Amino acid sequence: MGVWRWRRNPLRRPTDLFEAWVAFAALVCVLLVAPAIGWVAGVQVDGTLQRAAREQRQERHLVPAVVVRPASESASASASASASASASASASPTGAPADPSAQQTAPQRTQIVAAWTAPDGSSHEGTVPAAEEPPRPGERFRIWTDAHGRVVGQPLDPSSAAVHAGVAGLAAAIAVAVLGETVRRLVVRRLMHQRYVRLDRAWAAAGPDWGRAGAGS
Repeated sequence: MGVWRWRRNPLRRPTDLFEAWVAFAALVCVLLVAPAIGWVAGVQVDGTLQRAAREQRQERHLVPAVVVRPASESASASASASASASASASASPTGAPADPSAQQTAPQRTQIVAAWTAPDGSSHEGTVPAAEEPPRPGERFRIWTDAHGRVVGQPLDPSSAAVHAGVAGLAAAIAVAVLGETVRRLVVRRLMHQRYVRLDRAWAAAGPDWGRAGAGS
């Protein structure tokens, strides 16, 4: 909207032409600038995440572990409370209480004491979530650790990194497009205000004489 004001017309005002240029700039922003910025942002984020994924795959190792025994009741209760608190925080970042039904249906993994050998050859024993339910002493499973045997999370998957980068690029493109359209609307609103002010001034200058005797009307 607004590009049509480029049409030649004896009644076209300078503000009409300026509005047409603003509309054209907004159109270019939406069709060209926003996709370009989104693509650049996606490429940058993808490069960063892919490097992080490669570093994590080099630093984290999948090592075999053996179930020693179930964790103590106090440790299990503490782990369950910690998991519930983290779930509530992630589900309600504003501090509002989370849905009780969601907490009841959330699966709780049994905490067990497991033993494993780190890639550097050191032996470790600690409390970790059970891989299968119910856990049985002597069962073998695998966990992710660093080179010194500390338990870490699973490394970032390259495909997941690409998805995150695509979402980031799309969000950047949408943000630029929305910004361009918002600026256009603000400019047009300002132009409309100026037009009404000028119209009121012209009316105040010419209107009072209309219909009077001898006013030349």
